[in-house]
Amino acid sequence: MEAARQVTEAVAATAEPKDASLEEVAQDLRASDRFLLTTHEGPDGDALGSLLAMHQILTQLGKDSVMFLAAKEFPLPVEYRFLPLEEVFHEPPADVVDRTLVFLDCGNIDRMPVGFLHRGEARILNIDHHHDNTRFGTLNLVDTEVSCTAEILFELAKLLGAELTPGIAGALYVALITDTGRFMYENTSADTHRMAAELIEAGVDVHDTYRRLYERVPIEKLRLVGHAIERIERFPDCNLAATYISTDDYAETGASEVLTEGIIDHVRALEGIEVAAMIRDKTDGGHAARKVSLRSTVGRVDVSAIARKHGGGGHLRAAGFSTDLEYPELVKFLCDEVRAQL
Repeated sequence: MEAARQVTEAVAATAEPKDASLEEVAQDLRASDRFLLTTHEGPDGDALGSLLAMHQILTQLGKDSVMFLAAKEFPLPVEYRFLPLEEVFHEPPADVVDRTLVFLDCGNIDRMPVGFLHRGEARILNIDHHHDNTRFGTLNLVDTEVSCTAEILFELAKLLGAELTPGIAGALYVALITDTGRFMYENTSADTHRMAAELIEAGVDVHDTYRRLYERVPIEKLRLVGHAIERIERFPDCNLAATYISTDDYAETGASEVLTEGIIDHVRALEGIEVAAMIRDKTDGGHAARKVSLRSTVGRVDVSAIARKHGGGGHLRAAGFSTDLEYPELVKFLCDEVRAQL
């Protein structure tokens, strides 16, 4: 406990961002009592699974932990609605200024654009695996070699002496299976499979989790997928394939934006392309008219570098951004960027 307090005081004294080890972050977590956990906007499986797992780990250790996601993030994509996230706060707790903020799976603090989370004096733990993480935390635990943020939390839980309950294991497994593309992406390693084995031994129901994530598809989503597939265009001069989902598509199919999860994978599967793009109109009245999801099929193009030019980010092979550019302008921008890298 004394060592943990010394780490906390040393970091507070410098007030400078610091890259931290697992051990240093574990010490910091032991030394603090109250936390607010959050993740990036438009949360995916790794974001939500890591959020829930971290909350359960800290609660098990006797800490006062609250989870925060802005109200606009709900309803969640249908794939993730089975996760027990009823306790998530949509407004800051009254004592937020006294809580350590823990950002999970968030490469850039601007990916959670909520005012109270951007206080300059806030103490922030930044736990992530994105290669373009901006190290915005007071302590930054960023491991780009792992498949997902959940892999970091898995090791952190061991250091903290937390019991791997079925609830924690289930949340981590959702993060693991989604960020590795059901163990098919190149970020899948032998360590990834060893972690999966331990999670299964801890009580994960593999078949039930798979069914909940991938086999409970509303008919409206299938209709939206049909529209997206019909509209795929290939641009051979830049090895790009793109599709566009419009507000009219939502109206015609009865689908909502949250049902677009996974549609990009149909574009990505097209043979002979370097980059897949799914462009969709946004209906939430936010700061931009369109959302763009990008995938690099063979890894020769860093799509996160493209996304950063419009304030987005992500991984080398999977990234996204928001924009007001119209579809033809977007395609030109994407083609120019892909060609510049090839």
